[in-house]
Amino acid sequence: MESPGTSPQFDADVAVIGLGAVGSSAAWRLAVRGLDVLGFEQFEPGHPWGGSTGRTRLFRVACLEHPGLTPIARRARDLWRELEASSGQALFHETGGLMIGPPGSHIIAGTLRAAEAHDLPVERLGADDIAHRFPAHARLNPGDIGVWDPEAGILRPEAAIVAAVDAARAAGARIRTDTRVIAIEPDDEGVTVRTADGEVRVRRCAVTSGPWITRFVPGLPLTAHRVVMTWFRARAGHDANLDALPVFIRSVPGHATWIWGHGAMPGDDGDDGYDGYDGFDAKVGPEFDGPFAAEDPDAIDRIVHPGETDGIRDLVAATFPDLDPEPSGVTTCIMTHTPDGQFVVGATAHPRVVVGGGCSGHSFKHASALGELVAQSVAGEQPFTDASFLDPRRFNGIRS
Repeated sequence: MESPGTSPQFDADVAVIGLGAVGSSAAWRLAVRGLDVLGFEQFEPGHPWGGSTGRTRLFRVACLEHPGLTPIARRARDLWRELEASSGQALFHETGGLMIGPPGSHIIAGTLRAAEAHDLPVERLGADDIAHRFPAHARLNPGDIGVWDPEAGILRPEAAIVAAVDAARAAGARIRTDTRVIAIEPDDEGVTVRTADGEVRVRRCAVTSGPWITRFVPGLPLTAHRVVMTWFRARAGHDANLDALPVFIRSVPGHATWIWGHGAMPGDDGDDGYDGYDGFDAKVGPEFDGPFAAEDPDAIDRIVHPGETDGIRDLVAATFPDLDPEPSGVTTCIMTHTPDGQFVVGATAHPRVVVGGGCSGHSFKHASALGELVAQSVAGEQPFTDASFLDPRRFNGIRS
């Protein structure tokens, strides 16, 4: 892009719209490049109203969704560790992860495809190995096998977002919280960003506003929808901690579906305001494979109603005899899906507007590196890995 620094014509080099999972890291990575960054967040960093609430997110390197995600996960891990060092907080907890399913399933085949493409140190497990090493997973469908990913773990999303925003500030970014962007207007010279308090003029704009992205890039095929997250206590005399239940994605005995989750994090104080959640419970959720009905992110129902958790309760009851299948805690968040389940990261149809989002239920592990890719796209740099499969222009009908 043009030489960094403002001029009478511009208020900043780049505006970052939305400081959630990707935007917080994009602001940080742009600022450390010496660019003059204005970051806009309609709430406060780490807020519970978008797609990054819920206290934990899974981290995996053997990414079953696409082999091209593995180098992004590795770069993300380096950046999470960098944020840990700068913030003094533990953000990433490596537990290892267990994938369980039939040999040809998406869980197993996808994990092994990524492992083979990048020579990852995964371990294949038979049913007897799973039952011996992980007794909590002893209930299996006939023929199920496992893959152990030693590099998997858990991230703390709210704390990670706050740490990235703090790092952006420390690098010189100007952050405007409680500021809702109404519109962006790109032209040949720059981008006008309009808020309720006025407007600013910037050279380029990164749109990283999660479920609100289509307000600014309306041609992107993103579908935002409400998700209920659930936690479960161990039955008396049993454990639901990370040693018993490290990170997992697995088939459900007797059901044609799969679930994901992990055991209780150590050291939680439980003071989070989630309904009934005491901080020492396992987190388990169902696979979200659609179809999804689009919902207005400003009108998401935040109340979990009777009967909404019946489905996950049945799946937990079928899978884990050590867990009480009645949820001990619930909350809501918003997921934003693309038609192919991959993210949208990079330039849009307008050369001065870059986008980063489309979480599709598996983006937070990559968020710091996705922010790096956004920053590289804004700055006109060569990306650190081939991310062409995430190009927003792969979809038809994008307009700016």
